Amino acid sequence: MTLFEGKLAVISGAASGIGRATTLALAQQGARIAACDLNEAALDTLRAELAAKGCDALAERVNVGDRDSVAAFARHVHDRFGTADILVNSAGVYVAGSMLDLSLEDWEWVLSTNVWGIIHMCHHFVPPMVAAGRGGHVLNLASMYGYWPSPCVAGYLTSKFAVFGYSQALREDLRPHNIRVSTVCPGIVATGIVQTMRIRTAGPDHAELRAALERKYAHRGYGPERVAQAILKAIRTGKGVVLVSPEARIMYHLERFAPRLSRFIARRAATSLFRPQK
Repeated sequence: MTLFEGKLAVISGAASGIGRATTLALAQQGARIAACDLNEAALDTLRAELAAKGCDALAERVNVGDRDSVAAFARHVHDRFGTADILVNSAGVYVAGSMLDLSLEDWEWVLSTNVWGIIHMCHHFVPPMVAAGRGGHVLNLASMYGYWPSPCVAGYLTSKFAVFGYSQALREDLRPHNIRVSTVCPGIVATGIVQTMRIRTAGPDHAELRAALERKYAHRGYGPERVAQAILKAIRTGKGVVLVSPEARIMYHLERFAPRLSRFIARRAATSLFRPQK
């Protein structure tokens, strides 16, 4: 408990999926919580769960893609708790489709949350961590698609490559300040993201494709709680790149040492996941 007891953890995307699991895990370890999410109903549930644990917590509705929304949240957090010790950037959205399928609005949507969301959160929370001089840890949720090129996911993949690169740069920038940075790549995890993803492939009606994707994610049986435990372990160890699931580890090394095989697998996987439903 000593590592997390009394520490302030700020988590985006905290009301569902990996963000929720991580928030509850940190609260269980005695951390104070400043949580944000866009889903007010899910935030209400999270507030009740944190209260039941006796956790000192703040949970607010925040659009991480909007700089003013994040700035207001940061003011509230700093006024109530002071400086963060742990920052977990978990908020994310998913759009499926090749660059030929995506509209400019789709690009703005996915980059606003997945890239600008992390930039906004780091911009408002990391400099006070540096000024406090007591170190800390930043964890950014990337993806297998942050290092594994694949068809049919141009928007999502671009955003996660950006997160991966940004996190690596941030790790070097913050090293002199004793603030560690981890890039977390979960793999295929049943988080509910398929329910809210935008599907721009396979024709105009995507209900069958969405249902098929939900079945595949559920059948994989890899829950967000396992990612949360990997995040807590990364905070303890300071690991830079956190490859959570077996497929995340396998494809990371295949892409480095056998890229032709890696790309072949990517094309086959994309065909399996996003082929038109008949």
